[in-house]
Amino acid sequence: MKIGLPKEIKNNENRVGLIPAGVYELVKNGHSVYVQSSAGVGSGFVDADYASVGAQIVPDIETVYDLAEMIVKVKEPIASEYPLIKQDQVIFTYFHFASSTELTRAMIDSKAVCIAYETVEDEDGTLPLLTPMSEVAGRMAIQQGAKYLEKPIKGRGVLLGGVPGVPPGKVLVLGAGVVGLQAAKMAAGLGAHVTILDINMKRLRHVNDIMPSHVVTEYSSEYNIKRHIKNHDLIIGGVLVKGGKAPKLITRDMLKEMRPGTVMVDVAVDQGGCFETTRATTHENPTYIIDDIVHYCVANMPGAVPYTSTLALTNVTLPYVLKLANLGYEEACAKNNDLAKGLNIVKGEIVYDEIKEFFEDKV
Repeated sequence: MKIGLPKEIKNNENRVGLIPAGVYELVKNGHSVYVQSSAGVGSGFVDADYASVGAQIVPDIETVYDLAEMIVKVKEPIASEYPLIKQDQVIFTYFHFASSTELTRAMIDSKAVCIAYETVEDEDGTLPLLTPMSEVAGRMAIQQGAKYLEKPIKGRGVLLGGVPGVPPGKVLVLGAGVVGLQAAKMAAGLGAHVTILDINMKRLRHVNDIMPSHVVTEYSSEYNIKRHIKNHDLIIGGVLVKGGKAPKLITRDMLKEMRPGTVMVDVAVDQGGCFETTRATTHENPTYIIDDIVHYCVANMPGAVPYTSTLALTNVTLPYVLKLANLGYEEACAKNNDLAKGLNIVKGEIVYDEIKEFFEDKV
């Protein structure tokens, strides 16, 4: 199979779909890999690294899309890429269709085969291709939140860990999934007081079992959320609905209940966000302020740490890339139910139920 590796062009997206080790495995299996020049530079991999393992370096993104039967990416295609996508071409990447009608319509019109990392699902219900980026984003949420709590950038002026004689900052985490667990771990490590909310008691019991005593759990309800936002310094939104839009757990009117300078980090922004006031931002302009509340809603948070993120992502995507390349998407999906769940749009038709339901009468 002919596999294309384009350079990511979303704002400050420095990750790349495959590292040279992944290209090596594909070439070893008899496939041709076309890498756009400088595609891996942001992650620390130069063209010579790819060429040394058998990749063919091509000059531009148009050539990659023209030659490839399958495109392996990190982020969803953006508008300038839409015309490059060909009928029957397999696009394997993060899509997050629920957050963009424009993208969904464009992929339907392209009649390509869209396989989304974020809906590939193991037998136990875990999302193996989303997990490593959720781990990165959960940890980064605290790192970024701690920075934006500083007064010069309009935060409350709180040091999360406190100092002797001064109480630590308070972190509220919405969702006890991968993002929430990693955020709680990082915040606890800094010495902050952490409250984590979820509606899944099994997850809350797990948090209780593994976290120190200054991480407390509560059942998530509108009442509890309203109560906690009044006295927490940093709020992390880490709620996930597989393939669907995230629920709005904090509404615009709730902002008035918070203390000025409170920071909200919405890790669910790729799925539409779990704050009503969420709008996607970039690493170039990561924050905005509404009612004196600092919002950090960068849609590709792991792109800021591309070396770590690219290695972590390729660790889990490569086995699936090899299956798709060796067998073709139809046979690979027929033999692997987890990969079949990654099928979102196939040749003009939405085939993933949650996305189909969400976009009924919209596209």
